[in-house]
Amino acid sequence: MAHYMYLFTLPVNKRGPCNIKAMNSHRYNRRNNNRHIKVKTAADPIAPVHKSKQLKMSFRLPFTNVTRRIASSSPLRFQALRYASSKTMTVREALNTAMAEELDRDDDVFIIGEEVAQYNGAYKVTKGLLDRFGERRVVDTPITEMGFTGLAVGAALKGLKPIVEFMSFNFSMQAIDQVVNSAAKTHYMSGGTQKCQIVFRGPNGSAVGVAAQHSQDYSAWYGSIPGLKVLVPYSAEDARGLLKAAIRDPNPVVFLENELLYGESFEISDEALSPDFTLPYKAKVEREGTDISIITYTRNVQFSLEAAAILEKQYGVSVEVINLRSIRPLDVDAIVKTVKKTNHLITVESTFPSFGVGAEIIARVMESEAFDYLDAPIQRVTGADVPTPYAKELEDFAFPDPDTIVRAVKEVLSIE
Repeated sequence: MAHYMYLFTLPVNKRGPCNIKAMNSHRYNRRNNNRHIKVKTAADPIAPVHKSKQLKMSFRLPFTNVTRRIASSSPLRFQALRYASSKTMTVREALNTAMAEELDRDDDVFIIGEEVAQYNGAYKVTKGLLDRFGERRVVDTPITEMGFTGLAVGAALKGLKPIVEFMSFNFSMQAIDQVVNSAAKTHYMSGGTQKCQIVFRGPNGSAVGVAAQHSQDYSAWYGSIPGLKVLVPYSAEDARGLLKAAIRDPNPVVFLENELLYGESFEISDEALSPDFTLPYKAKVEREGTDISIITYTRNVQFSLEAAAILEKQYGVSVEVINLRSIRPLDVDAIVKTVKKTNHLITVESTFPSFGVGAEIIARVMESEAFDYLDAPIQRVTGADVPTPYAKELEDFAFPDPDTIVRAVKEVLSIE
């Protein structure tokens, strides 16, 4: 049951002893099998699934070659041949190459986390980096998020530039004191004399069949903390440009990836293949439209684009889709601009409905001149207000999908 509601904008088991490598090997093998996931819809928390519009999505995890331009003197030069056959790249490859290039560019950068080295990362995002940069730059740790995050924050305070990988951002709760009280606040508490240049990255939000303790979306949590920047990439170009920008940023950055996007391939521009490519923390218009705006991020960009295509084909509705890319800082100018253009807005996210990113976006619209341009109440589409179920039939109801978004747009535009 994907939750969606009107907001009338009037001025008013932590892991115990186990064979962690065997466990992760099983998880990775399961996730790398090609699979088709039927995305269902439900009209409300009780109603049966309406099966007339089932949509299928295929998640494929091959590495796809891309063209790259790398100086012949670079230790990354050998990759140019394998990236020469096409201009598509998976999100996994985009993250991997971004980190490799930053490790090559700056000797102060290093990666630390559980199984990032010998095992190549739980999701193979750090594949091959140990062999190329050695164990002093790619560091395996024991299973203690509090420990290795504290170590990394200390290294950042001494001038190094750590990239901390959480196997899941759900596990970052074990290190919340290090992230929020140490990394985020030190610059302010030191009167601006002590920076903490560090990136916290890893999969965030829902996956498939991983239940309540591995499925939570922390974008709103971290987005509420002064001193942190929070980035939410969707495409390979987003992942590559935003991660390189985050690694070079003198501030602590929370980099929230999505597990189900790792193997998705995206077209990528020649500009994005440059080792110097970075992206600003600004929203991107993924699809131009004139009738209604959808503001969203990460995997829900994909669902929103699918919904936009359905709405145009079946109802002649022109939908503008905005990919936020950044939660903090929030690109308020882009939000105001699209609302003034289309006069209608819905927000889409997989977080719980209360105190979420969508609620913040709506508040910003209310507080700006964009409010006067609205022709109908804003609606938000969110995850369900329950811990994520393990059962597949219930899990399907817990998060937005294209049909849920289509229904929300129809309600805002009063389409029967």
